[in-house]
Amino acid sequence: MKTQSDQLILNRSRKNLRRDVGHAIADFIMIEDGDLVMVCLSGGKDSYTLLDILRNLQKHAPIEFKIHAVNLDQKQPGFPEEVLPDYLDSINIDYKILQQDTYSIVTDKVAEGKTYCGLCSRLRRGILYNYADSIGADKIALGHHREDIVETLFLNMFYGGKLKAMPPKLLSDDKRNVVIRPLAYCKESEISRYAELMDFPIIPCNLCGSQDNLQRQAIKAMLQEWEKSNPGRIETIFRSIANVSLSQLADISQFPFQELRKASSGELQLDVVELV
Repeated sequence: MKTQSDQLILNRSRKNLRRDVGHAIADFIMIEDGDLVMVCLSGGKDSYTLLDILRNLQKHAPIEFKIHAVNLDQKQPGFPEEVLPDYLDSINIDYKILQQDTYSIVTDKVAEGKTYCGLCSRLRRGILYNYADSIGADKIALGHHREDIVETLFLNMFYGGKLKAMPPKLLSDDKRNVVIRPLAYCKESEISRYAELMDFPIIPCNLCGSQDNLQRQAIKAMLQEWEKSNPGRIETIFRSIANVSLSQLADISQFPFQELRKASSGELQLDVVELV
């Protein structure tokens, strides 16, 4: 039983998340009238929150769109198969539980001491993309939030030598699917608070989530320390990826540095005359 104080905090948290999700959807035109949105559920706090906020917005949005929830049961030992179906039945939503034993593939193919995340995500992505295509989904909604995007930025810089992150909206390489991340503007702390207040039946990940010393965990710890010593730093970093100056970087494929030449004296004189 929630106290009145808890209910007030819950309402405020929902309002904050709805605002941020609404802004992200509008900025990137994530959802359009008549869309079928396939929401991917993992059983974690982020995907539960994503589904709940989208359902809330669905009731009040000026456009009409459908939601189809999907979970991929990867056959991890001890996975509580009944949790998600029971929850989805309780909220009366259209859904599908896909069953593919990717767990055995990942644990067999990945060498001891290596992380499972890369292979696991590729297998999962392929299965979900194919299913989305089969049902005619217009968008695939994933539960990545602001911190996920910033962490990915640093992972790519530190370990991949690339300046890239997770875009809020993405066209798949085969052009068959559009992936959206409606929680892109949302703080992880707000999502955590909302999930706790909503008492979602969280299912822990016992595959990659069970491994120690993951690169992402190291990046997360670094960012948390930065945020602790300099509150607001994560938000500033996130804003930077939406405010890119290509001429101030060094990628010759993205900016014509080779063509830069200083203006001739005649061109400079003409500019001065025009200013006068």
